[in-house]
Amino acid sequence: MRRLHGDGLDTQDQRRPALGDMSDAWLLGRARELIAAVQRSDRAEQLKVVETLDELLEEAQRRGEPVLVAQLLRAAAVSRLITRGMVDDAEPLLDEMLAHTKRHGLSLLRADAHALRGRGLVLTGQEDAALTEIARALALLDDAPNTDTQLGRRAWDRLLSSALNDCWIVLNQLGVYEAAEEVIARAHQAIRDSAGPHEITLLLMNRIKMLLGWGLRLERVGRDEEAGEKFRTAASMTIAAEAPFAESLFPRKPGVPAIDQVGLLAASLALAAPAAAHIERLRKLSSGKGYPHENILVAIALARCLDADGKPDEAMEVLLDTRHTEAEDNSQPSMRLNLVRELARLGAGKPDGRVPEAEELAPLTLLADYASALEAELWSLRESQIATLNTRREHERLSAEHGAITQQALQDPLTGLPNRRALDERLRALAASTDAQPLAVALVDLDGFKDVNDQYSHAEGDDVLRVVASTLRDALRSDDVVARYGGDEFVILLPGAPVSAATQALARSIKAVASLPEHLSHGVTLSVGLVSLRPQERAEEVLSRADAAMYQAKRRGGNQICASPSPGTDTDTDGKAEVDPAASSPACGDDEDT
Repeated sequence: MRRLHGDGLDTQDQRRPALGDMSDAWLLGRARELIAAVQRSDRAEQLKVVETLDELLEEAQRRGEPVLVAQLLRAAAVSRLITRGMVDDAEPLLDEMLAHTKRHGLSLLRADAHALRGRGLVLTGQEDAALTEIARALALLDDAPNTDTQLGRRAWDRLLSSALNDCWIVLNQLGVYEAAEEVIARAHQAIRDSAGPHEITLLLMNRIKMLLGWGLRLERVGRDEEAGEKFRTAASMTIAAEAPFAESLFPRKPGVPAIDQVGLLAASLALAAPAAAHIERLRKLSSGKGYPHENILVAIALARCLDADGKPDEAMEVLLDTRHTEAEDNSQPSMRLNLVRELARLGAGKPDGRVPEAEELAPLTLLADYASALEAELWSLRESQIATLNTRREHERLSAEHGAITQQALQDPLTGLPNRRALDERLRALAASTDAQPLAVALVDLDGFKDVNDQYSHAEGDDVLRVVASTLRDALRSDDVVARYGGDEFVILLPGAPVSAATQALARSIKAVASLPEHLSHGVTLSVGLVSLRPQERAEEVLSRADAAMYQAKRRGGNQICASPSPGTDTDTDGKAEVDPAASSPACGDDEDT
């Protein structure tokens, strides 16, 4: 795999050999590299990354593995959130990610989708709505299980850390530092035993960014000692980040110290001890690529070093230039206030260093007093933000808990599909809806399932049922209902589907199950009985007819559909349902009068 060093991305490399020949792990690894690169690229390169990630997403969707699809949806959305002017393009991807993760029960990635939604809302100035999305994300993470045996411990920990980190980004953007510190500490805890150099570097850099923003915020309310402590802690973390950065996925120049490549790290040392020694390095980094709010940190650090070196005019010029270039950035409101405050601080004295006369000093003193009062009020509001976050987080947790109890009453615990009770309710609702007519009803039974239990084990049989349930759900439309009827039987409701269209859809499902790898399905196939709901027909009656049609399919050898149309549907001359000859499983007539 190509390592991303220097300034070039060369996104063409991942296309040779063909994506279809690469493993799932390669797709994920490539996506991680590209996300690391897009954060420090110019717009032209960012657009190339977006295009490449879309290609990786398309390949993941072709393969259909749920976790892989969710992770590539995340990568495609993140690349748009980072690329200026593309936040609106991320919204449909996040909507799809939410629907996909909810459908497949991927709690960590679902929480991550909410966190990324919050990130997009901050970028569009909807800060209160962003706080609600983070509350939803944290509520999901609070109730998430400790691990998922199918993913493995390391992959689970990485997904948990990623979701927490995306929550942290929003809290840090909003300046809710106490809550942000709690969240990033959880992210660190999640991967402390399995983190690689890139994860370690990312966490260290994020904590440094938070500490610097926090320190600047403390200064604004006159708590200079606490601010200095934050700056010194950030500087010590910068030193610790040097080694893992050299092995991370971030674009970098080999052999060059991290503080000479990353503006955030250079700024941390300068803010801890402003001095002329930092000026040259900060000047070089101030014209480089980086996050907008990272550029503000570099500008503030450079201005303080210039001021300490007796060059207040140059310091003011640096801040004014940064204010102009970052005027359109909304990614971190609190950081923009830090920049304005720094300008006010430097502008309080005369440019030539002369002490203002008493009559000149009075309005400046009054203005400073007014600013201090406003800052104190803003500082007190942060407690309100934290309280709001905690209240909404608890509300979301309780709502989810109530929803889970309700869902458990209507969900089959083995497959996650609707159970018999939920099926009855849905069938009644669809039967009463004119929009759902014609309503096709199919009863599905597994051929050869008893042999799986006899030859292997009931645990293997349970795995087969889960695989078949997932395959059926993915093969059909999102508004079709797949329910577990009991044992190895499933019922499928296809609203708005005449028998001919339902037959073709179910034929695709039969083919999908028959094509499953042997170690997953142990060779089971499907026998399907298909009927169309008759006017005024009760639920038990339509299910009884579907059951009879299913046994007809069994008698004919299984792995096929027997369709019994309702009066008025199109039939061929033998009274059988009319089927597209391209369908993989033929329909057969049943013994009932139609």
